[in-house]
Amino acid sequence: MAIFKCFGVNTTRRKRLSSVSDAISVLENEGFCEDGYDAIGSMSIQTCNIDGKSIGVRKFRWEEMHIVTMNFLNSRVIGYGGFSTVYLANFSDSSLGAIKMYSSSSERLSRIYKQELEILLKLKHEHIVKLLGYCDDKDEGILVFEYISNGTLQEKLHGGNGKKGGKHPTLSWKNRMIIAYQLALALEYLHEKCSVQIVHGDIKASNILVDEELNCKLCDFGSAKLGFSSAVVTPSSRLMNQMMLGSPGYTDPHYMRTGLASKKNDIYSYGVILLQLITGKEALSAHNGERLTQKASRILKDSSMVAEMLDSRLGFGYEGVDLEEAKDIASLSAMCLSETPSLRPSASDILEILRNRIDCISCLAAEKRNV
Repeated sequence: MAIFKCFGVNTTRRKRLSSVSDAISVLENEGFCEDGYDAIGSMSIQTCNIDGKSIGVRKFRWEEMHIVTMNFLNSRVIGYGGFSTVYLANFSDSSLGAIKMYSSSSERLSRIYKQELEILLKLKHEHIVKLLGYCDDKDEGILVFEYISNGTLQEKLHGGNGKKGGKHPTLSWKNRMIIAYQLALALEYLHEKCSVQIVHGDIKASNILVDEELNCKLCDFGSAKLGFSSAVVTPSSRLMNQMMLGSPGYTDPHYMRTGLASKKNDIYSYGVILLQLITGKEALSAHNGERLTQKASRILKDSSMVAEMLDSRLGFGYEGVDLEEAKDIASLSAMCLSETPSLRPSASDILEILRNRIDCISCLAAEKRNV
């Protein structure tokens, strides 16, 4: 496999990849990070200042990555990205981690890795997967994350095997609404509350991890952008398709026309997630390539029609779907999917609607206020 052919040392590439350390230096100069060392020999610790709190991020050695993944060859692959492979890591204290490895065989992949690391070092939120460390000793760029063991929202909604070989149990309406709320909290943090506002760029069900308590953790910042508006390339460029943010079925049509990345791209994708939670259907049909936004056009125009597209696995009444809430979520989805980005709600607006319209969210928000 090509990914294992990269283990040989290439001094030119290594020099280029070491520029990730330059990204750390930039953060140091901005007051985000300062160097330090832990008690384990020469293993470097990166201490990052996030919202006034010091957060330790390890710089792992390449040899340690080999040990915790059993030389990668024998490690379980738990995910794939557009530019990376994710391996399960077994640490000496019996804890688990997820190791995302970029093959830095091109300047572009080195740049993507560097950018993702720079962004992740700025983040700390309960609904964003936690960065534990990184390694850039060799050609490969490695990011080490906490391990979330319960799969993704994609698997929960659309199939996949459970722990005992059976299918995942159906997510209840309440659990779906809590995931929608938690994802909106993560977006509010990225768009409005982080020290440097961030556009995620690839909100989709497979990038929403779900822990054992069915809480969501947003992951994969490989497409993320700093700032609210960033011209990627002009629509006429032949590189447009190669550099396009997002995933089929989730990508904002306005972005596809203009090449401008903004926080409203994330809001559009969030609207697609809401449709998936209502209908239980894929964002893009594997059968005929039809987008869910097309299939659900009737309920987006008239939320009173929502009953005809509700996920058939969900019942009504106690622990089932509240039809009025489903109508409200369909209306919210339609707002997020507006063709005009300026008419889409902000993440804060979404949170306010959820708190006011969804009973379980109202209770959850009240509990947090009282803690």
